Amino acid sequence: MAPSRLRKVPEGVSLTSKEVAWIRRKLGREPNPVEWGMFDIMYSEHCSYKSSRPVLKILPSKGPKVIVGPGYDSGIVDLGDGYVVAFKVESHNHPSAIEPYNGAATGIGGIVRDILCVGARPVALLDSLRFGSLQSPHSRWLFRYVVKGIADYGNCIGVPTVAGEVEFDQSFEKNCLVNVACVGIARKEDIILAEFKNPGDIIVLIGGSTGRDGIHGVTFASKTLSEESEADRPAVQIGDPFMKKLLIEAVLEALKTGFVSGVKDLGGGGLTCATSEMSAKGGVGVEINLDRVHVREEGMNAYELMLSESQERMLFAVKPEGLKTVLEVLEKYEIPYSVLGKVVEGGLLKADFKGETVINVPAELVARAPIIRRKAKKPLESQDKLKTLKPSQPENLRKTFLELLSSQNISSREWVYRQYDHEVGVRTVVKPGDGDATVLRLIDVPKAVAVTFDANSRHSALDPFSGHAGALAEAARNLVCVGAEPLAYTDCCNFGNPEKPEVFWQFKRGIEGLASMSKGLKIPCVGGNVSFYNEDEETGLAVKPTTTIVMVGLIEKLDYITTMSLKEAGDALIIVGTTLPEMGGSEYYHEILKFNGGEPPKASVRREKATIKTVLKAIRKGLVKAAHDCSKGGLAAALAVMAVKGKHGLNVNLERIPSLKVGRLDELLFSESYARVLLEVPKRKVEKVLKIASKSGASASQIGEVTDREAFTLKLKGKPVIDCSLSELEEAWLTPIPKALEGSPA
Repeated sequence: MAPSRLRKVPEGVSLTSKEVAWIRRKLGREPNPVEWGMFDIMYSEHCSYKSSRPVLKILPSKGPKVIVGPGYDSGIVDLGDGYVVAFKVESHNHPSAIEPYNGAATGIGGIVRDILCVGARPVALLDSLRFGSLQSPHSRWLFRYVVKGIADYGNCIGVPTVAGEVEFDQSFEKNCLVNVACVGIARKEDIILAEFKNPGDIIVLIGGSTGRDGIHGVTFASKTLSEESEADRPAVQIGDPFMKKLLIEAVLEALKTGFVSGVKDLGGGGLTCATSEMSAKGGVGVEINLDRVHVREEGMNAYELMLSESQERMLFAVKPEGLKTVLEVLEKYEIPYSVLGKVVEGGLLKADFKGETVINVPAELVARAPIIRRKAKKPLESQDKLKTLKPSQPENLRKTFLELLSSQNISSREWVYRQYDHEVGVRTVVKPGDGDATVLRLIDVPKAVAVTFDANSRHSALDPFSGHAGALAEAARNLVCVGAEPLAYTDCCNFGNPEKPEVFWQFKRGIEGLASMSKGLKIPCVGGNVSFYNEDEETGLAVKPTTTIVMVGLIEKLDYITTMSLKEAGDALIIVGTTLPEMGGSEYYHEILKFNGGEPPKASVRREKATIKTVLKAIRKGLVKAAHDCSKGGLAAALAVMAVKGKHGLNVNLERIPSLKVGRLDELLFSESYARVLLEVPKRKVEKVLKIASKSGASASQIGEVTDREAFTLKLKGKPVIDCSLSELEEAWLTPIPKALEGSPA
C-alpha cells in the first residue's frame, strides 16, 4: 500500500489521524475492516476514557473497606460478617435522548450485568435524571418515557428502584442525562472478576441472540447530538427484561458451581470489548470462531458480530472440566449459549469466520487506547457571573416561599418513584421519599446498607470545584441522616465536548473538587463513568457540568435508622451548621428571581466533617427522632418537607439560626449553604446534642419546636415572616409534577 494511503484515516472510522498512525505503527501492518472497527469503538471516549484517565487518577481509591476499586465492572466494599456490597453507575444519555424508553431501559439492563459480573446479586436500582423544563413538550416526552423505561425494565426483572433524583434545567433540553446505578450483595468468597487468567479455559457466550442493533453504540455516544442523530436510532439497543430475569438466576447459579473463572457483560463495545479487556487484564490471548455465535438475523458478517451491542449477553471463561456442568445450568434456565473458543497463551486476540482468520491483533493494543492530553481553559465569563449585583428581595416572602416549594427542582418526586416497585425483594426498610437515603436490610445479619444518588448542576456550573465537592458532601450527609456511616462512592461525570478547553476545564476543576472532599472526608472512589459530548451541535449548548455521586453507607444496628418526618409535638428543632449568604446557583435565584449569577456555596471539608460527626454521633446515642439535610431551597424548604412528611406543624425563630455575614431575610431562608442538617430532638436531650456539636466543632442551635397545630410558622422578632397551613404546603409541594404532565402524551 502506498505511503500516501497509509496516512489517511479509513472511511467510516472516527479515529484521529494520530491514533490511526499509532495503530499502524504498533501493529506493523494495515488493519483489515473488522480490526479497524474494533479499534474505532475501543478508542472512543465512551470505552477508552482517553481524555479523562489522567485527571481521574487524582481521586483516592483505597481504604480499609475497599476490596475492588476502579478498573472493574463494579466497585466492591466490605460490610463485615462475610458480606460485601457491589455498586456501579453508568450513563445512557445519548440513547435516551433519541429513544427515551429503550435508551433508559437498556441502561438498566447494562448496569445490572455489571453487578452480576463480580458475582453479586442485584438488589437495588437508582437513577439520576436531567431534563429541560417541564414547560417543554419535548422534555415532558423524554421525562415520561425515560421513567417508564426504567420502571418497566426494573419491575419486570424484580429488582427494586429505590432511590434517585431529578433536576430540570434548560441546558438539558436536547441532551437529557440518564445516569443509572445498581447495588448488589454478595458473600466475600463469591467475588469474581472480568479476567481471562487460565490458558485452556473455554469461552462461552451466553444470553440473548446477537443482532444488528446497537452497532456503533459507543461511537454514537462519543459525539455531539445533531439533526442527523435521528439516523443513529439503530445504535440504540433493545432490551429484553424477561431474558434478563432468567439470566440473573442462571449466572448466579453457574458461578456457584466454581467452574466459571471469569465473567463479563457485553455492553458498550460488545464482543470486542469483552474479549479484549478480559484478555488484557489477564495477560493472555483468545481464539474464537465467530461462526458459532448464536444470532437472530441471518447473513451477519464478522464486523457486525464483533461490534454488535445487542442486550442481555455475557461472556464466561469456564474451566474445561466443568463445561458440562455450567452448560447444564444454562439449559435448565433455557439460556441460549455458544461455545466460541478458548483462552490461549500469549496476548493475541484471534477470530476465524467462514474459514478465514479475520482478526489477529494484540488484545492489549485494542483494549488500551493512548491517552489524549486535553487543554483546559477557564471560561472568561465565569468570574463575571459571580460578581453580578444581587437582585432585590421580594416583598411578599410567604408567596415567594410557596412558589419556591412548587418549583420543578424542589417539588415532590412522588410521581416518579410511584412508577417503580421499590419494595420487591423485601429489603427496603426506608423507602423513597421517607429519608435522605434509602435503607436496605441484609437478610441474614442485623445490619443495613444505605444508598443515595446526588448532584447539583447549577452550583457546578458557577463553581465546578465547590459544586462537585458539595455534591459528594451532600451524599455523605444524606447517608448520615439515616444513621449510616459513609463507606465509598462511585461517580458519573456528564459534560460537553472535551475538545473545547473551557469544557475540559470544567471537568478537570470538578474532579479536583471531588478529590479534595473525598480525601478530606476519607471516603474513597471505587469506580465511575465519564460521559462527554453531551452537547447540541446546532446551538453549541452544552449541558451544565453534572457529576452524579452514588454513595453507600453501613448501618451497624437497625436501631440507628432515622427518617426525615417530624414525629411528635413538643420536640425541639435543632440546626447543625452555619448559614452563609451563598445564593448563586440556588433554586430561589433561578426559579423565583430569574437570576443566574451570584456566589455559589463554598465547600468546606472542616465544616462537613464537623456536621457529619455531630449528626452521626447524636443518632447513634439515640438522641435524634428525625434528620434532614438542607440543600435545594435552603432551610425553609427543608423544614417544609419535614412538616409535610410528618403531618406536624412547627414554630421556628429565625433569629436563632447560626449565620455568618447574612444581611437579608431571603438569604437566611433560601441560601443553599453546605454542611447543614436539621434534627428533631426530644427537649430533654437538646443539651446533649448541642454538647456533641460543640465538641465536634460544629455550630448548632435550637431554633424551634414541633407543634400539634396545622401551622407552619417562621418568625423573626416575634412576627411571622412565613405562616402557612400544612394543607397549603402539601398543595404546593406534592402537585406540580403531576399537573405539569397532565395532557402530555401517555
